[in-house]
Amino acid sequence: MPTPRFPILFITASRVGDAVLSSGLIHRLADEMPHARFTIVASPLTAPLFRDTPNLDKVIALEKTRLAGHWVKLWRQVRGRRWGLVVDMRGSTITRLLNARRRATYRPLSAAMEPIHKVLEAARVLKLEEEAPSPYLYTSPKTEAAADALLANGSGPILAIAPAANWAGKTWPAERFAVVAAELLAADGLLAKGRLLLLGGPADRFAAEAVRRVIPRARLVDTVGRVDLLTAYALLKRARLFIGNDSGLMHLAAAAGAPTLGLFGPSDERLYAPWGPKARVLRGPRDFKTFRTIDPELNQVVCHMFDLPTPWVVAAARRLLEETADPVKIVSDPSAVEDPAAPVSEGPNHG
Repeated sequence: MPTPRFPILFITASRVGDAVLSSGLIHRLADEMPHARFTIVASPLTAPLFRDTPNLDKVIALEKTRLAGHWVKLWRQVRGRRWGLVVDMRGSTITRLLNARRRATYRPLSAAMEPIHKVLEAARVLKLEEEAPSPYLYTSPKTEAAADALLANGSGPILAIAPAANWAGKTWPAERFAVVAAELLAADGLLAKGRLLLLGGPADRFAAEAVRRVIPRARLVDTVGRVDLLTAYALLKRARLFIGNDSGLMHLAAAAGAPTLGLFGPSDERLYAPWGPKARVLRGPRDFKTFRTIDPELNQVVCHMFDLPTPWVVAAARRLLEETADPVKIVSDPSAVEDPAAPVSEGPNHG
């Protein structure tokens, strides 16, 4: 007698960071429901993240259209199936119009509630706050082989850097990323004889140019605009250290288990700190509340990150390398730094 299937429609977030931070829900469902079959709805940008999910029927790349016409298009594609579970991380009304045994829909916290991390907020959708699933993405042997091929012509520890972000306000100057890379990869640096892995999308090539110049071509793995997000995730599994702005790639690095140093300015780390025991947040002397006062709508086309000095980032990177040199000796409270002028906070230590 054939095993009954349990069809799950999972509508994930359209932005990379939010899609990564809620990805642990799919992992939990796949582990606890081995007969589940997944249909995952994503944006065209985030769709590749889920292509290697086990028991996958389809990934639907849903492109937004005027007057919310994309929801009508999606409804036409999925209305004919009896769903065991519909999980909607976008909080749309479509879940009410589908034939489903159970529905779980994201609802934003009210303004009166204390902000919580987006991983915990996602866990609330399936009532898993007490044991929030850490971000997790599946990779196939083919995806892993593609990552290995990109790194085949070289050796040594990998410093991964993503110097861009989706908004100028939270983008640390590329020239400062270059200085940090040069110091860490120098002959007397902690990553001596290592390689530089540059990450970003097609629009990030200008931001990456300054960093690209600090290392010989033989020690550079330039993937900016050249690999999809899931291949980037596989590459980050092999990184000794990641440094980047608050971005989707930062969350990918933390999910991949790479020691991750996220540089924050006009971003709220209570919501978006990189998640995991090897993740750290570093900001300059101004806190998020100060930036919100300066730029209430967080939309000014200016860089708000100039107050984060380069030596602070170098020092924080060195500490993180030392703390993760032996996985058994990861420091439980790295916020107690020796130099009070360079505050580093640990990312949420769950998973």
